[in-house]
Amino acid sequence: MTPSTVFVHHVLFYLPAAASDDDRAKLLEGLRQLQAIPAIKLSHIGTPAETDRAVIDRTYTYSWLCFFESAAAEQDYQQHPIHDSFRQEYARYWEKVVIYDAVGPQQPSEQ
Repeated sequence: MTPSTVFVHHVLFYLPAAASDDDRAKLLEGLRQLQAIPAIKLSHIGTPAETDRAVIDRTYTYSWLCFFESAAAEQDYQQHPIHDSFRQEYARYWEKVVIYDAVGPQQPSEQ
């Protein structure tokens, strides 16, 4: 990441309580496809950790975290055909999505 500002896009996917293992697998398949979008510099697909503190939300099914060089790069991601296809083909698997977008300077170790 070359500029002094990084753009972080973090999405939490909540599947319905009645979601099957196949539903979870299909959404994971879609998230893995998103990783091919060139604008993404780093991505991570996660599930809730086994931590237990009152401030931790463990009710989501998947976490999708990705880093971009800039807000413009994140916009390229949003408009990419793979992202459009993901929304169209996989939206039926979640009942709720929460998105956190953040910007800030890179830390010295990232430069």
